[in-house]
Amino acid sequence: MLHAGRAVFIQVGGLLLASIFLFGLSRFFPIADILGSVQERVMRWGAWSAICYPLLYACCNVLLLPGGFLSIGGGFFFGLWWGFLVILIGNVAGAALSFYISRWVGNKWLRPRLLRNATLEALEPAVEREGWKIILLSQLHPLFPTSLLTYLYGLTRMRFRTCMLWVAIGQAPGLFLYAYLGTLGQLGLKLVRGQTHPRAIEYLFWGGGLLLSVVILVLLGRIALRLLQEAQDVARLKGVPLKPLASPEMVLEKP
Repeated sequence: MLHAGRAVFIQVGGLLLASIFLFGLSRFFPIADILGSVQERVMRWGAWSAICYPLLYACCNVLLLPGGFLSIGGGFFFGLWWGFLVILIGNVAGAALSFYISRWVGNKWLRPRLLRNATLEALEPAVEREGWKIILLSQLHPLFPTSLLTYLYGLTRMRFRTCMLWVAIGQAPGLFLYAYLGTLGQLGLKLVRGQTHPRAIEYLFWGGGLLLSVVILVLLGRIALRLLQEAQDVARLKGVPLKPLASPEMVLEKP
């Protein structure tokens, strides 16, 4: 639990510190006006913004680029529910592209490079054996490299539709948290610009929602890792030769 919890709290804490830093800068520079101008420009694109944003998100996933700020931007630009939907579509689209790229070029070029990573090497036979369960659990854990994992799924015999369904379900809690953070950023911008005057109960509601989302994501990550380890233990009892599941921190090392 400590590993999953630490990962989530470091990410959320870092984002909150960045928000406080920007708030401090706004005392000396027109940060709020710049962000407001960017937001208005994006929203002027209308339906095109809802089309281009998921495509940009998908490209980041395929190229294994960090997508955290884009995930937060979904909530910031489009609000909580629409933002969540936009980044979820972008995430699944990126996973689909990665899956097909891996399936086309995987065996000859991608497989030896991916399987240099101990965690991915341990997960490959688990995905073959347990299918959707391993996909769901590995997507839920905050320390597993979810964009990289979709390349691994393409190397297996997993069906495309099944894979994408469980990728979407597994990614949903984390993406919702990011969208929620983006929505808080949107509300914070309105507060700085004097466009809203919330009451004390609203601050409590926003903070409580953030805390609840973080706790749920930490618990899901803890459960996911425990179940992954149990699947490995069951396989060993059945005599299936598997390497032990590596610590999630190992995924931070280059394959």
